[in-house]
Amino acid sequence: MPRTTPVAEVMTTDVLRFSPTDTVRDAMRAMVEADVDGAPVTDESGRVVGLLSTDDLIVRESRLHFPTVIELLGGVIELPGQAKRFDEEIRRALGSTVGDVMSTEVSTVSPDDTLETAASLMHDRRASRLPVVRAGVLVGIIGQGDVVRAILRDEASEASAE
Repeated sequence: MPRTTPVAEVMTTDVLRFSPTDTVRDAMRAMVEADVDGAPVTDESGRVVGLLSTDDLIVRESRLHFPTVIELLGGVIELPGQAKRFDEEIRRALGSTVGDVMSTEVSTVSPDDTLETAASLMHDRRASRLPVVRAGVLVGIIGQGDVVRAILRDEASEASAE
């Protein structure tokens, strides 16, 4: 692993982010369109106040029948006889705000931290992504995929140097 590579070299800086006042419906649409399964939640000054993931949405609505969750995430399912009840539950769930469902215990890294630090923190916290902050303000995000790509890039560089 490129242990000393700084997070800044591999993080994504164009980050999908939400406000605690955004609706769950809008957040879900944005996550589907961006093809991501989670994003940081920031306040007006850009400080990370939470993290929203599809896990948060599924756990929050676990009282819903599983096919309803699939529908929430973009699938199309017909359930004759139960459609009205599910429709009411979906409307209620989607009317919630991001602040209602987000995780508030968020681990972060600095752009100056190493990939080793980020990877260890992801492993220890069972996190698939970490917001990257400088002076408390969101400047990027790093995910497990970013770490894997950096490892492969490093291995390819070493192989071509031989």
